[in-house]
Amino acid sequence: MKYPKELVLKGGEEAIIRPLDKQDEQLLRQFYTDIPENDRWFMKYDVMVPGVIRKWLDSVGTDRVFSTVALHEGTIIAHAALFMQLFGCTKHIGRLRVIVMPEFRHKRLGSWMLLNLIRFAMGKGLEELRADFVVGKEDVAIEGALKLDFFKKAVLEDYVVDPQGKRFDLMIMVKRLHKDWGDF
Repeated sequence: MKYPKELVLKGGEEAIIRPLDKQDEQLLRQFYTDIPENDRWFMKYDVMVPGVIRKWLDSVGTDRVFSTVALHEGTIIAHAALFMQLFGCTKHIGRLRVIVMPEFRHKRLGSWMLLNLIRFAMGKGLEELRADFVVGKEDVAIEGALKLDFFKKAVLEDYVVDPQGKRFDLMIMVKRLHKDWGDF
């Protein structure tokens, strides 16, 4: 795939998607600092812990993670990652994570980031993609995934707990990949 990819978002803003670079540490730290706490609590890792982002950057260029960022006027406005297993019973499945700045949501940026990862996963020969969503918090993202042929695989009721102790369902969604775009 060729990078950078230039986009015009639904609101007319211009953005560029490109792979995460080891030199992006400060930009990525600022991105996660600017993401509201209410949007970070259900992440797998605490991005406010200094070593977490450094570990992500250390994985750039490996076969385990493919990570992209979207930039607008030199600032990261979205971060997406495809996690791959190199061995074992789930090596045919990639796991996805996409985070978009609140002011750039509802502008199809998340869909562009997701499509980019889908295309990369197809090129890697993966057969399925998995994405997990917190029901009631990520409903717009769930709707976007459904439009891209993800389907609900399972719902784990009352599985995640927010900082105030409120429980939410976790929806596991899956997309089966085809050999090429003509199979859609």
